[in-house]
Amino acid sequence: MKSIFFFDSMLTPKIITAVYWILLAASVFSGLGAMFSDYGGGFLVGLGILIGGAIGARIWCELLIVLFKINANLQKIAEKSDQ
Repeated sequence: MKSIFFFDSMLTPKIITAVYWILLAASVFSGLGAMFSDYGGGFLVGLGILIGGAIGARIWCELLIVLFKINANLQKIAEKSDQ
């Protein structure tokens, strides 16, 4: 708990995982809603939303995680150079 309050460990990577699952669920519901509604663009548009949303959410979350991994690796390098 102390490491979270003094920013020794990052909390955001854990939150990004939850955000990914929320975005994935939103993509699935939006895609299915567009596929089977008369107001939406039809089956192919819904399929595009479903696939594009899932891939887009994954890419966005992976890019955020990469930033935090870069930070972790830089911290390791800084600790090695301090010794």
